Amino acid sequence: MTILNAALLRMAGVCLAAVAVSTAQADVSELPADIRDELYNPEMMDPMQPLGDSAYRDWVAPKPPPWKIGFASSYAGNTWRAGVMDRLQSEIIPKWKELGLIEEVIITQSNLNDATQIQQIRQLVDQGVDAIIVCCSNPTALNASVEYAYQHDVPVFSGIGYLTSPYAVNSSANFVVGGNMMGEWMANEIGGKGNILVVEGIPGASASDSQNVGIEKALTAFPDVKVAGEVTGMWTDQVAQAEIQRWLATNPGELNGIIIQSASELGALRALQQSGRDMIPFTLGSEMGPLCFWRNNPDFVSAAIHAWPPGDDFEMIWNIMMRTLQGQGPKIQSILTKPVVMTKEDMLAQIPADCSEQSDGWYHPGIEAWAGKAYLDNFFLRPADPEAYDAASHPVKQ
Repeated sequence: MTILNAALLRMAGVCLAAVAVSTAQADVSELPADIRDELYNPEMMDPMQPLGDSAYRDWVAPKPPPWKIGFASSYAGNTWRAGVMDRLQSEIIPKWKELGLIEEVIITQSNLNDATQIQQIRQLVDQGVDAIIVCCSNPTALNASVEYAYQHDVPVFSGIGYLTSPYAVNSSANFVVGGNMMGEWMANEIGGKGNILVVEGIPGASASDSQNVGIEKALTAFPDVKVAGEVTGMWTDQVAQAEIQRWLATNPGELNGIIIQSASELGALRALQQSGRDMIPFTLGSEMGPLCFWRNNPDFVSAAIHAWPPGDDFEMIWNIMMRTLQGQGPKIQSILTKPVVMTKEDMLAQIPADCSEQSDGWYHPGIEAWAGKAYLDNFFLRPADPEAYDAASHPVKQ
């Protein structure tokens, strides 16, 4: 499917979803005006993004802490997932165990198999977990298992993308806004005219599809920017590198830029370096290798857009989960933040001169810059510092 046809289908979806979006405004109106206008504008919202009342507005975990948490991950095969696991195992689990609020975290991997992930979610519920986090999953495939969890008083939290189930709590950047930022930046970076290659993530994953919606929206304002091709990078550097190299080999014409979703930009860098072509701008996310290339070549591009730094993104959904278990009451189904822009000046100050262009590690703006405590307070009916929770005060369900 071409990006133009996808755009037309998405626009049809926007029209069909207009009533659903408008009915959600009463809930979104509980948010501060600046957040509502920037991140919940219907014109910059994936039409499938759930915006209704959260099912957990008046809910509190039936058991007191320490809690047992399930993490039903859908994939472990890229550097982004490695960044999530590093934050979870090296920082989050030790911190919350020391606070006395968690007992253990049970981790499963489904390797992009929806049926496996569905089974794993049900097994986690049957094992007695108190909450489940899922990541970057198909927006509809898990809905029956999410409802099964809800029926057993186990809330499901979808990080870095949404589930359409009314029983899920979602968090991420607004990826339509992020994709729009990427598309607009690229068009301006190449002077409003030229040919670009678009590299999507995992088709069918809400985070990937939503970014494409934003890219499409941005490019409609630049008729002289042509999408010369589209490939799938699977959010994996090796896959993106191979797909870009194959495309370059069979399309010898002029190419002026590449719009690519993290975690794939290291693959774009390597593909371009090995192609024999001149280096061209491509969208930078948070992978350290490409950021280091920029550090060593300061005039390469004007900015990077951090759309989903893995550790910060996962810590965001973790903190939302802990607040919900404590009874703080999320207002709406989807808690969104905004991608962080890194300027050249920021990069020179934050990326060390001794960095490696081969690094597959990640830069993180930090949880406070991404979605800190004061920011998350805006999305809860009874906000409080989740780290200061007194386990002894937890109500006992009768």
